Amino acid sequence: MSHAVTKPAGGPFPEGFLWGGATAANQVEGGHAEGGKGLSIQDVMPQGVMTPPTEGATEDNLKQVAVDFYHRYAEDIALFAEMGFKVYRFSIAWSRIFPNGDDEQPNEEGLAFYDRVLDELEKHGIEPMVTISHYETPLNLARTYGGWTNRALIGFYERYCRALFERFGHRVKYWLTFNEINSVIHQPFLSGGIPAPREELTDSDLYQAIHHELVASGRVTKLARELAPAAQIGCMILALPVYPLTPSPDDVVAAMDTAHASYAFGDIHCRGEYPGYLLRYFRDNGIELDVTEQDRADLKNTVDFVSFSYYMSICESADPDAASGPGNLMGGVSNPTLKASEWGWQIDPQGLRVVLNDYWERWQKPLFIVENGLGAKDQLVEVDGVKTVEDDYRIEYMNDHLVQVREAIADGAQVLGYTSWGCIDIVSASTAQLSKRYGFIYVDRNDDGTGTLDRYRKKSFGWYRDVIASNGAALV
Repeated sequence: MSHAVTKPAGGPFPEGFLWGGATAANQVEGGHAEGGKGLSIQDVMPQGVMTPPTEGATEDNLKQVAVDFYHRYAEDIALFAEMGFKVYRFSIAWSRIFPNGDDEQPNEEGLAFYDRVLDELEKHGIEPMVTISHYETPLNLARTYGGWTNRALIGFYERYCRALFERFGHRVKYWLTFNEINSVIHQPFLSGGIPAPREELTDSDLYQAIHHELVASGRVTKLARELAPAAQIGCMILALPVYPLTPSPDDVVAAMDTAHASYAFGDIHCRGEYPGYLLRYFRDNGIELDVTEQDRADLKNTVDFVSFSYYMSICESADPDAASGPGNLMGGVSNPTLKASEWGWQIDPQGLRVVLNDYWERWQKPLFIVENGLGAKDQLVEVDGVKTVEDDYRIEYMNDHLVQVREAIADGAQVLGYTSWGCIDIVSASTAQLSKRYGFIYVDRNDDGTGTLDRYRKKSFGWYRDVIASNGAALV
């Protein structure tokens, strides 16, 4: 007997839902040597994560200027306000505050810059959400200490956070400790400031680095509750739903094992201890970590909410000959039922509903989607005398994903908000290109560094403004 499957009817978004956008300092700010800023690992990654880091800051590094938010933040925040943003997620560049990472005192010019950014957000009634460490470890900490493989970074990070909480704790309600903490396994230099090729690092090296970040996260979560008791502290993980390629139990187990690799860091942040499946993985693979009793105590400081990025899902198979996904940065097997973006990232709106249900049921903590969006090669055109981008493909992508957020809320998931990734065009993290555009706002700058840096509203700008104004009722 067959049963008809009907599409669930999602309810409205909750009152107070935080609509907005997200960026990272190294991809948007520029001003790489202004205001006392030191070098970060991003200054030696001129081609993004696709090529090895170079010895020094290079003239062809687009991130040195990026889209010049450092000088144009007031103009950009006004545009965010025009769209109706309720929240803006941005990161603080660690090397603006502690230029070398191990400095004794913070850099006042750096703190003052973020004071000015917060002033603008407050003027427009936009809630700030701050990522404390977003892929921009100070370069000195990478080269002198070996990045997060070194336990000393816990103390440096704690000093950095203390400076932020003391200066901004009364102004910022939402804090994220580390961006996509689970990505250290795949991108050790980008995510962990570890200056060694991935193939030269052991699994023990990588998991020790993540352990240090987890301990640091727990320690500063406690610190925030002392210095900024009204604040909410969240973790940030890269969400990656994993489907078995076939109904074979072998494929189901392969998918479970891969999913555990992402679950682990949320489990530790939310439950305060290492899960049994990860301890088994360590035993089976000869991975040994240096874990102190103080570390175990620090991990008990669990987060208030879980934030995550979502771009794609993957399949897994026990068959070693199954075709891997060329655009899937986190591995996995291509899903034959899905289409892909221009960069090979498979598009799966329903996967976002799966993630929201899964995380809510697993952790019972409020959820915040802090990255989701479509990178595409936009074309600036003139319509009725106004320059714009006819990005219906982005509108379709985001509409379809937000419909699934609505469905997950109807399912019972508690979702605090949604910040689209790259709400203004930014330099891509993966390729360091500007031609891979995510924003609702087009920035006139090209991969060769030419352009006026002028801002133009894309078609999606007006669409997102209407979605926010209607609290999601405009979605189709």
